[in-house]
Amino acid sequence: MITTIASPQCSEILKNNYIGYLSYISNNTPYTIPITYYYNENEKYIICYSGLGHKINAMRKNINISLAVADIFAAKKWQSVLVHGRYDEISGGTAKLYLHEFSLGIKSIVLRKERKDLDFISEFSSKIYNQDVPIVFLIRIDDMTGKMRS
Repeated sequence: MITTIASPQCSEILKNNYIGYLSYISNNTPYTIPITYYYNENEKYIICYSGLGHKINAMRKNINISLAVADIFAAKKWQSVLVHGRYDEISGGTAKLYLHEFSLGIKSIVLRKERKDLDFISEFSSKIYNQDVPIVFLIRIDDMTGKMRS
């Protein structure tokens, strides 16, 4: 049976994962791509980053975006969340602060869920101090819905 998930459970799913599917519109065509994210449960925003390219250019033109996250345990046992929100590009020193929050958050999730230390976390940390800071953006959440099957 498929049921609706309440908002607190949607938040739990978001905060316990770090890979989602970002959807955006470019030239009236929808695109969906996998992306690493960090959900700040207290402030209710999602942090992402990217190099300049197709998706950043598209989201600058149309700020309405969505993020889908799913935990699939079996064909008849899963839960998913769909977030609708707005693209908010962050720059300067503030971008570095968000990127730092992102890297610490991802490291915490991976240590908790996968019980592994991350060597690749230095990739995120080095971007904080580099001259080439990636484009950091937030998904400002307008609403979220969730479903589960068990």
